[in-house]
Amino acid sequence: MTRSPTRLGAPLVLALTGTLFLSACGESLKPAETEGHAAKAPEYERGPHRGRMLRDGDFAIEVTIFEDGVEPEFHVYAYRKDKPLPPKDVQLSIALSRLDGEVNRFAFTPVEDYLRGAGVVHEPHSFDVAVAATYQGRAHRWGYQSYEGRTTISSAAAKAGGVRTEIAGPAPIAELVDMGGRVEITPEGKGEVRAWYPGRIVTLHGELGQTVRRGQLLARVESSESLQTYSIPAPISGVIVEKNLNVGDVTGDRAIFVIADPTKLHAEFFVYPRDAEKVRVGQPVEVRSLSGDTKLQAKVEAVLPTADLASQTLLAHVHLPGGADSAFRPGMGVEGSFQVGAANAPLAVRTKAIQRFRDFQVVFVKVRDTYEVRMLELGRQTPEWTEVLSGLKPGSEYVTDGAFLIRADIEKSGASHDH
Repeated sequence: MTRSPTRLGAPLVLALTGTLFLSACGESLKPAETEGHAAKAPEYERGPHRGRMLRDGDFAIEVTIFEDGVEPEFHVYAYRKDKPLPPKDVQLSIALSRLDGEVNRFAFTPVEDYLRGAGVVHEPHSFDVAVAATYQGRAHRWGYQSYEGRTTISSAAAKAGGVRTEIAGPAPIAELVDMGGRVEITPEGKGEVRAWYPGRIVTLHGELGQTVRRGQLLARVESSESLQTYSIPAPISGVIVEKNLNVGDVTGDRAIFVIADPTKLHAEFFVYPRDAEKVRVGQPVEVRSLSGDTKLQAKVEAVLPTADLASQTLLAHVHLPGGADSAFRPGMGVEGSFQVGAANAPLAVRTKAIQRFRDFQVVFVKVRDTYEVRMLELGRQTPEWTEVLSGLKPGSEYVTDGAFLIRADIEKSGASHDH
């Protein structure tokens, strides 16, 4: 992604002041429980290229990180008495010490009017910087802090704010196939009230929408042959969803009533040919309402072998547990994620831990009482786990719960990507 040039950031002072907020669940840390967050750094001298000026007598260098159309790299300009020096006359090295103890070292070669660092300055641009330069046989050294996406919170304050962590490592990542479907009453959940012999309906004891129990008297019919009247009970317990005949009507092929048991549900999903070989009986499925507000875990109970002539889709039946949430009603549309396979990801994090920071998807790692952003390249994702392709080291301790607290504290400090 192309970004405009930025310059090597100013130090962020870690202050033991402020109030931390946990907005996701409406809780907040009381001021007395708050201990420390990153404070905005004071300004520093900027050079002609808007970089950080480092001076030693009449010799100076200007340190920038250039990332306009390229991976971030150091560009350093040298001056004597504020006049540009030929880059070939200066020998330079920079060492970056990161929060987790990693040290990145950069050698420099002259290019045009600047010294170019060999290698990429990887995100986050948060480190302690040590600079060594030699000009005309004299050595010059500087050191400073350049932090971004970093904050310090005491263990007590983090615990009070609900911050929880885990260790990043391998995890099973399910292969999911998403499909649309609808909720239907199972065949066992439907019953038709029919006359046993042709005749005239004498009495009816049921109304549309009425709840009835199995064996309850619903109609009396006078047989056309014997002229005897017989009773017709409800074949199952449930709700009357159809009423097709009235008193005085003559029974025929139509059912008098249709009863449905609203607790006996399944979801019918439309399986396209490209997914037909993947879907199997017994596979777990996450069934969701179209709004996404209601979810439940279920399993495939059947895959019908015949395809619809028009759409060429198969029907997969997913059993919905008895007493399923009232959000699932017969005839309503639903979405389903079918787990058709699983593979072990070498490195993964909890999906709920991922936050947005600048233009990145990130997690926050914890080193002692300090938290710092890690920009991630992500792979496969499920509601529980997300594969990490780069940006995080195996064994890192990262925030799973309360990540918003960390992000809010960093953003409140005004810590920006300013180099």
